[in-house]
Amino acid sequence: MIPSIALLRIENQCWHSPNLWVPLFLLWIPALLLLPLLVLVLAGLSLAGGVSPWRALGGLWDIVSSLPGTHVHVRAEGNTVRVRIL
Repeated sequence: MIPSIALLRIENQCWHSPNLWVPLFLLWIPALLLLPLLVLVLAGLSLAGGVSPWRALGGLWDIVSSLPGTHVHVRAEGNTVRVRIL
């Protein structure tokens, strides 16, 4: 399953943002436009690394499809950023 929405929340000691809904499916539009360049880069890197381009593409797809359910929580100097990918 391709991730479609990310929830973003930014907090510090004085301010808390509401949950921001970021539609990730809109990122697929520029990705499709850059697809020929991405395919050439992926093929070049996979051949330089001695890996089949199909296997590299499969690995990339596995990474993208495993993103839903990811929770990232970063805290530094009283500031907090939370990202949840649905």
